Amino acid sequence: MAKKQFKAESKRLLDIMINSIYTHKEIFLRELISNASDAIDKLCYISLTEGGVGLSRSDFKIHILRDREARTLTVSDNGIGMTKEELENNLGVIAHSGSLKFKREMDKAVEDDDIDIIGQFGVGFYSAFMVSDRVTVISRAHGQDKAYKWESAGADGYTITECERTGVGTDVIMHLKPDTEEESYSEFLETWRLRELIKKYSDYIRWPILMEVEKTEARETDEKDENGKPGMEYVTVTEEQVINSMVPIWQRSRTEVTDEDCIAFYREKFRDSADPVAVIRVNAEGLVSYRALLFIPEMAPYDYYTRDYKPGLELYSSGVLIMEKCADLIPDCFRFVRGVVDSPDLSLNISRELLQHDRQLKVIASNLEKKIKAELSKLMEEKRDRYEVFYKSFGLQLKYGVVADFGMKKELLQDLLLFVSSREEKFVSLGEYTEKMPEEQKYIYYACGETVRRAASLPQTERVRSAGYDILYLTDDVDEFVIQTLRKYNDKEFCNVTADDLGLESEEERADAEKKQAEARELLDFVKESLDGQVVDVRLSRKLKSHPVCLTTDGEITLEMEKYFRNMPGAEGDAIKARRVLELNGEHPAFESLKRAFENDRERAAKLSRILLAQAMLIADIPLEDPSEYTELVCGLF
Repeated sequence: MAKKQFKAESKRLLDIMINSIYTHKEIFLRELISNASDAIDKLCYISLTEGGVGLSRSDFKIHILRDREARTLTVSDNGIGMTKEELENNLGVIAHSGSLKFKREMDKAVEDDDIDIIGQFGVGFYSAFMVSDRVTVISRAHGQDKAYKWESAGADGYTITECERTGVGTDVIMHLKPDTEEESYSEFLETWRLRELIKKYSDYIRWPILMEVEKTEARETDEKDENGKPGMEYVTVTEEQVINSMVPIWQRSRTEVTDEDCIAFYREKFRDSADPVAVIRVNAEGLVSYRALLFIPEMAPYDYYTRDYKPGLELYSSGVLIMEKCADLIPDCFRFVRGVVDSPDLSLNISRELLQHDRQLKVIASNLEKKIKAELSKLMEEKRDRYEVFYKSFGLQLKYGVVADFGMKKELLQDLLLFVSSREEKFVSLGEYTEKMPEEQKYIYYACGETVRRAASLPQTERVRSAGYDILYLTDDVDEFVIQTLRKYNDKEFCNVTADDLGLESEEERADAEKKQAEARELLDFVKESLDGQVVDVRLSRKLKSHPVCLTTDGEITLEMEKYFRNMPGAEGDAIKARRVLELNGEHPAFESLKRAFENDRERAAKLSRILLAQAMLIADIPLEDPSEYTELVCGLF
């Protein structure tokens, strides 16, 4: 029979399929197994609705056959098969789908959760040419006596001839390409590799996938050993085995699978030595139907906070793995979540690797976001110790989520945040903090430091604690950006004890402080001038109680923010700096000494000013530009 030509658009698309669309050649097996499953689905449906098929449900199978000498790999099924016309239409024209049409007709006739058409036959089939230089399809359609053979060596065309086949179904026979320095096609004839691909991509196909597997057996020989016992020899034999699991754990009901079973699945699937802190099971039906099995890990992987870490859930469509890491299914703030999602409703493009960002996917992602938030809230309330273990690993991720995208997720995440309380000396949530606030307390007070101890030792915290108010200690670089993004919680504004007005003075105390500030203005201006522009202002402090000095700021940029920007890669002299303010305690003996020096010895007063600034910088954990000068100044006082 004369060779038939693909249509022009089919030639172009075939070339794309072979050379560029698929990132990994290995998924050709997934596509062919998926198509075989489609064909069996169709015939199984007919057997249930019309009868006359001659096969029971247990008879349907997919076979993987190898011939190393001939370099052929065959995917064979006993599904509905194709007529000559269907071979022409389905394989002669790329992207022409009989499955899609069949699914529409079937949906009108019956609703059956167990019957479904995974994909569009005639699309993924062409992935076979990524590993083959010649493909032969032998098919016999249900209700037909004749079988037909479709053959092609690529974009040059194809032939269709009559042939013989026992029983209905389809064989896709691939003649593998020769090995090259870059590619080893022979690996697709090896048992271990085929088993690996089936387990990876098609483990949950509903029909059994069988393949001959080599194994070693011990057999007795005619020879006797020194004790007169029969000798043993080891021989390699082959037997046909079912390779796939068929029913995924997430498709089973809660009565069939316990949380302990799910945890065992998690540890094996994701190679984690620790149990997850929570298991989330979802069975959603309605506008979009899907099942999900999600896990919240206890510990972060070693590369979690690096660019190498790739977040995302495994995405299946009716048991076929579509993407190993679908990041679009979870927001970045929950990128630590692991698990699988399986939905028959997702629309796929021709490669099956790339998902259209369609409405169904967004609906699933939105629902999962709510489920994860609810599970974390429940964990915090009911298993606080487990939540705190989780938080130590992933709390930073939640904080990054608050500040990302201009605070888009702040309302979602704010109740999940924890900070150390000065009063309770343990983690508390913002809700727990505000619940215990005295009625007269205006603000949620916080202090920043590299450690809790450093934050607690800041001089400005003493005044707040003496008023009987709790302080949250913030120890991560991102914390102050989190507070700036939140602005307030439960209608209570945040107050940075080192930068903001503490709001602890009465009107009378405020007026008295302003009077003293005015009286000391000449001295304060002298101190500022002596510091050569290192501060924007010098003030009498209304925050200090027993300490002589502290460093505060004017404006949005705080000292902690300055440190953050200074430590960024490439930041040197041009790093963003805070507007520093030196505050002096007018009731401290150090201020009296400064005052006397100003009146009697201006040179000494200038030196004392520099010493006080250096002390304030040390307290604020800001490195001195010239420690030697500071040492000389101090020693000069003796």
